Amino acid sequence: MAVTDLTALKNEISTLEPVRSVGRVSSVEGTMVQVSGLAGAARLGDRVRIVSASGQCVSGEIIRLAEQVASVLPDEAPVGISLRDRVILGRDSRISPADSWIGRIVDPFGRSLDGRPLLKGPRARRLQTAPPPPSRRRALGGRLETGMAVFNTMLPLVRGQRIGLFAGSGVGKSQLLATLGCNMAADVVVFALIGERGRELLDFARNGLGSEGMKRSVIVAATSDQSPLLRRQCAWAAMCVAEHFRDQGRHVLFLADSMTRFAEAHREVAVAAGELPALRGFPASTAHMLMSICERAGPGEVDQGDITAVLSVLVAGSDMDEPISDILRGVLDGHVVMDRQIAERGRYPAIDLLRSVSRSLPAAATDSENALILQARSLLGSYQSSETMVRAGLYSDGSDPILDQAIRAWPDLDSFVAEQESQNTQHSFDRLALILRRATQSQPGSSSTKQTNTLQVRS
Repeated sequence: MAVTDLTALKNEISTLEPVRSVGRVSSVEGTMVQVSGLAGAARLGDRVRIVSASGQCVSGEIIRLAEQVASVLPDEAPVGISLRDRVILGRDSRISPADSWIGRIVDPFGRSLDGRPLLKGPRARRLQTAPPPPSRRRALGGRLETGMAVFNTMLPLVRGQRIGLFAGSGVGKSQLLATLGCNMAADVVVFALIGERGRELLDFARNGLGSEGMKRSVIVAATSDQSPLLRRQCAWAAMCVAEHFRDQGRHVLFLADSMTRFAEAHREVAVAAGELPALRGFPASTAHMLMSICERAGPGEVDQGDITAVLSVLVAGSDMDEPISDILRGVLDGHVVMDRQIAERGRYPAIDLLRSVSRSLPAAATDSENALILQARSLLGSYQSSETMVRAGLYSDGSDPILDQAIRAWPDLDSFVAEQESQNTQHSFDRLALILRRATQSQPGSSSTKQTNTLQVRS
């Protein structure tokens, strides 16, 4: 047997507990189970197993403590649980990531979801930990190759940056995350699939990432049918995995889909624990919960790596001012807004560039690159403000030189946002410069010139 196998076996044995405290079910109130007999032993966040007389076993977590009673939220409906059933006390949830997890799909407890054995690493990590001390964290690093022209140029990502993808359902967030997971520069990619549909898990791994993408990825998943405890824990467990590789000095790309489902799961748990809704249905602790997990991403200390995070945010009704979106916009280092109208006309990814911001600018680009970005945004803004008039045929060429340039540049700039980049950032900027130069030099009203330029740029 290999030394690594013996080490993994030792790690498994070290988690066994010969003695455990046992309590009894004293009442069942809705989805909550009240347990007596664990006073002095139970702690908030400890896991328990409720064993019925018939042998049925239901796991849960202690979410509230009183002097003589512990309140347990089960992982599933408490059907079949009766009074005086045994409740076996465990310890708080911890996972033990290992390098062998790369290429695997695991659940929020660090157990295999792909049907193959999965051994534990040498160190058990608590799910909720503090981020690196602010005074010892390094600054954001250099610009990253993303494999997409728009992120290489107008919405750059740098090492250690945290950015959000804000969009409604069905607009293409998951596909964009998969594209970044396959192409973005990183040593390890960690996915947190929170509340995803069960049928999409294997499809995402096999078709979204493919065999090449999975070679450097770890997927932590909790499907939509699972309890809010597990959906909330999914984000924490995935961050623990990312921190494991960060502490080795690696650059980790952390991709979460979605932070809104994480907040909704926390709302269910917090309300069950007795916390009152305050922020349009969300408890007051939601803001702290979101900020805490976001702060764990970012640059590490001098001897550590970095966690670059791309977090999707499901925007209900395209309302960017709803509580979760508003909280995360203030915490993250940029936001990318995806628009349903853009998706409906067939352009993917459906990024609304004018509503999107990367806070790594202007430092992430040179003066000449910043000038190109400013010029492109200016032309897009000019076209958008007059689009209705232009499409209605109410605008005459030559009335406004800037708008003339915007009209000529718009088809190519719109296509540029959707293009993948097979080379590097410099090549992306060269193509952007070519689009802008041709828009400036072309003669107004020349449809043949616009068509030729578009074909040349795309080639």
